[in-house]
Amino acid sequence: MFYELIAVLVAGLAGAGVVMLLSKTTGGRLPRWLIPVGAGAAMIATSIANEYGWYGSAAGSLPNGVEVVETHASKALWRPWTYAWPMTDRFIAVDAGGRRENAQTPGLYLADLYFFTRWQPTQVVEVMVDCPGGRRADPMGGDGGEPRWREVGPEDSIVAAVCSEARI
Repeated sequence: MFYELIAVLVAGLAGAGVVMLLSKTTGGRLPRWLIPVGAGAAMIATSIANEYGWYGSAAGSLPNGVEVVETHASKALWRPWTYAWPMTDRFIAVDAGGRRENAQTPGLYLADLYFFTRWQPTQVVEVMVDCPGGRRADPMGGDGGEPRWREVGPEDSIVAAVCSEARI
């Protein structure tokens, strides 16, 4: 976050500098109020680029064996450009490479889910996946009780990621 703030400030200085240079090359014909407008436009453009670039850099830095299974694109009234191009602000990744098979039940795996959200710390949750049954048990609170299974089918993104890795 600190580096993004520095990038926005540098972009503002660069935007003001470009307008000042244009003013000087045109012989001072540009109005002086364009200098802060250029700085503001450069700062807004940098902020937008940082927001849209977050998903690509976060997903690209995932280690081998961890794959993105779901994304969430958001639209916001205070960001009108997101209605034309929705922005990915969170995603779920599964560590299919680090899954652990249940010793008593073949085809039953434990895998870690990672919940990434912009400006939030990453949350890690363990999920149970029944590959032959096409179902998963989402975490209920960690009290050690019986899992509550959801019939999601083999086409569910989390089940598919864990089970496709299991067949290899």
